[in-house]
Amino acid sequence: MSHTDMSSKDLKGWDTEISASHSLFDLRLRDIWRYKDLLLMFVFRDFRAFYKQTILGPIWFFIQPIFTMTMYLFVFGSLAGLSTDGVPQPLFYLAGIMVWSYFSECLNKTATVFRSGAGIFGKVYFPRIIMPLSIVVSSLLRFFIQLVLFLIVYLVFWIKGDSPSPTLFLFLFPFLIFLLAIQGLSLGMIVSSLTTKYRDLALLLSFGVQLLMYATTVVYPLSSLEGRMKFLVSLNPVTYVLEGVRKGFLGAGTFDTYALVYLVGVTVFLFFFGLIAFNKVERNFIDTI
Repeated sequence: MSHTDMSSKDLKGWDTEISASHSLFDLRLRDIWRYKDLLLMFVFRDFRAFYKQTILGPIWFFIQPIFTMTMYLFVFGSLAGLSTDGVPQPLFYLAGIMVWSYFSECLNKTATVFRSGAGIFGKVYFPRIIMPLSIVVSSLLRFFIQLVLFLIVYLVFWIKGDSPSPTLFLFLFPFLIFLLAIQGLSLGMIVSSLTTKYRDLALLLSFGVQLLMYATTVVYPLSSLEGRMKFLVSLNPVTYVLEGVRKGFLGAGTFDTYALVYLVGVTVFLFFFGLIAFNKVERNFIDTI
């Protein structure tokens, strides 16, 4: 049959249409589901790449927080004498390291997704949001490994009779980590969208993330702050995630209904703002990267 003989009815047989036009608010969940195998491939690729050529392999996921905790115990615990809300210092610092490491890793890696994936983006089509989503999921695997370490240390203190009592806020733990993942994903998408034109932001990111850690209650409790400083640190949504995790596991932390409502509101706002920026830039970023 020639092209001239094809009727409009025949043209309706196409089941896929590739178009650059879509809503800035479009989540494209159907496309993500269709490419779920690619998402899993990226997840395990990132996970394997971390320890493929290392001697200790996944054990590094334990060693890193242990070394960091030891440094915090010496600097912030012994030298600075910062409060830990009556919680054993190892548990207090491990909770902070666990939460902050996940957030910072999601943010740092997602923020460079356009530049790091330019080679793949220019050769084959797939939903671009698959790349940042794979980073968030693969980082979640590392988070659970560090969570196991935290629970082991928690068990040691429980056997010794020094373990703090958990509270009902513990049931919010999965939801808090979900919000944390959305925050890292959203901020990463915003920064990655900006770095396609302003590459200096990528150089400033690692320095900015380090400063942001001290504006989060990683090495000190929110209850130890007062006045304007407490207000400023409270504006950081990661602070309330961390305070909620400590409140659930350790029974110490500044977390209530107001904190939860604020946390959800800010996370939703960041997500839609990041989605708009990402969807807008992905249409023509390959020409400017």
